[in-house]
Amino acid sequence: MTKAEVISIISDKTGVDKAVTSITVEAFFQTVKESLSSGEAIYVRGFGSFVNKKRAEKKARNISQKTTVTVPAHFIPSFKPSKEFVEEVKTNVK
Repeated sequence: MTKAEVISIISDKTGVDKAVTSITVEAFFQTVKESLSSGEAIYVRGFGSFVNKKRAEKKARNISQKTTVTVPAHFIPSFKPSKEFVEEVKTNVK
């Protein structure tokens, strides 16, 4: 499903114009990006959590140059679904 399809479905379910729904969806995505960029997690009860996970420093190989490089410690965005969300997917996906 694409973002345009999601916007269309939300617009149909709520009766709100697609342009307004699009602005709202974009604002949600921007808020998630800004919050995670500043190190703040987002918790949505019944849906899941958007959090930053820390990746430790590690050694990696550059195969083409046959050298070892150090990848510094860094954070990556992650989503962890809630138990209710997981159970609903388990019971409904065929």
